[in-house]
Amino acid sequence: MSEPTYHLPQQRKLVTALPGPASLELAERRNKVVARGASSSSPVYITAGDGGVLVDADGNSLIDLGAGIAVTSVGASAPKVVHNVQEAVTRFTHTAFGASPYESYVEVCEQLAELAPGDFDKKSVLLNSGAEAVENAVKIARHATGRSAVAVAENAFHGRTNLTMGLTSKAMPYKAGFGPFAPEIHHFPSSYPFQEPVEITGEQAAQRAIGYLETRVTAERLACLLVEPIQGEGGFIVPAPGYLAVLQSWCHEHGIVFIVDEIQSGMCRSGKWFACQYEDVVPDIVTTAKALGGGLPISAVTGRAEIMDTAQPGGLGGTYAGNPVSCAAALGALETMRDLDLCARALAIEKQIRARLEPLIGSSSCVGDVRGRGAMMAVEFVRPGTRTPDASKTAQVVEDLLHHGVFALSCGINGNCIRFLPSLVIPPELLDEALALVVAAIG
Repeated sequence: MSEPTYHLPQQRKLVTALPGPASLELAERRNKVVARGASSSSPVYITAGDGGVLVDADGNSLIDLGAGIAVTSVGASAPKVVHNVQEAVTRFTHTAFGASPYESYVEVCEQLAELAPGDFDKKSVLLNSGAEAVENAVKIARHATGRSAVAVAENAFHGRTNLTMGLTSKAMPYKAGFGPFAPEIHHFPSSYPFQEPVEITGEQAAQRAIGYLETRVTAERLACLLVEPIQGEGGFIVPAPGYLAVLQSWCHEHGIVFIVDEIQSGMCRSGKWFACQYEDVVPDIVTTAKALGGGLPISAVTGRAEIMDTAQPGGLGGTYAGNPVSCAAALGALETMRDLDLCARALAIEKQIRARLEPLIGSSSCVGDVRGRGAMMAVEFVRPGTRTPDASKTAQVVEDLLHHGVFALSCGINGNCIRFLPSLVIPPELLDEALALVVAAIG
C-alpha cells in the first residue's frame, strides 16, 4: 500500500480571527452578485486544499472534516487526479459523448462494471451530478418496468431538482416554496435505530415499510424502490441489520427495480467500495457521484445490463454528461483509491473517531449517539437525559470548531447531527488534533 504525498503542510495554523479580512472582503463582493439561495456553511474563502487541510484567503490553514461533502476523498489536489486533468485539457476539453465519443468514458464504465456489486453483466451511463444520476435511475426503472410509482425512504436526501426534491424528505431548506413536485412518489418508513420509539429489528422495520407500501401503493404499481445504505443528509443513519436485505427480497419478488443511492457512501467512504456490501445487498441499479470524480463533476448510473439497455438510444445522456476532463479525473481518483487502499484508511478513521467520541455517550450527556461506517460518521446531539434533538448544541459546536480552525458540517432531519467526512488521506495525527477540539467544543 502506497503512502499519500502532500504539497501543503498538514497542520492547523491560524494567523487571523475567522473569518479574516480577505474573506470578509470577498463576502462583501459575493453579497452584491451571488443569489442568496446559494448559501455556504462557512464564511471562510478557500484558496488551496490538500490532504486534510484547507488554506483560506488570509493564509489560515484549517483542518477539513467535510471533504467538499464527501467529494475529495482522495484529497483536494490528489497528484494522479491533477496529472490526468492537466493532460486531458491539453488534448480536448469537450466533444459531447453523444456526438463524438472518446475512450475515457468507456474506461470509467469498464471500471464501474468491475467494482459495482453483482456477478452479472453491468452497464453504465455517465452524468454530471448526484441528482442527475438519481433522476436517470428512476427514468430507467420506469422504462424497464412500464410502471410509474416510486418508493423512497423517509429522511432521505436525493437532490435539489424537481424530481429529487420530491424524493427528499427535509423541507427546509431544500423544498420549501419550490413545489409542486413530481407525482407518484411515496415515502415509506425508514429504519432509524436510535430514534425508534420501541426497539425493533431490521427485518421488522422492513416489514413495516412493506406493509405501508402494499396498503397505500401496491407492489404492482411500483417501478422502483430507492434507498441510501447510510442516509446522508438525514443524519448518517445506518439502518438496522436485515432492513435492506428484506426490502431487496420483496422488490425481486414483485419485479420492482431495487436502486441503491451510493452517491455519498460509495467509493471507499464507508470502508468498502459500496456501503451496501456490508449487508451483502446487490442492487439492480446503483448511483455514484461525489468521490468518483476526485473533485470534478461526474456521476454514474450502473446497473444490470438488461435493465440499463431498455432505454432507447438518445434517451439517456446530456451535453456535458461524462465530460472527458471529468472522466480523466475519475480515472485518477479510482487509481488513487486502489493504490492507497482507501477502504482500509476509512476503517482506520472510523476507529479513531469512535475511540474519541463514543466515551461521551451517556444518560446525562448531550451526545445521544455516535454512528456510521468508515469515514462517514456522525454525532447526534440531544437534550441531556432524553432523545429530544438539540439543533442549538450542534450549531454551537460547529461554530466553536470553526473559530478554532476546524471545518465541520451539520446534518440530520432535525439539524442535530455533526457529520465527520474527512479526506481518506488525512494524516492520523491531524485527525486526532481535530477530534480533541471536537471533544472540547462539546464539553
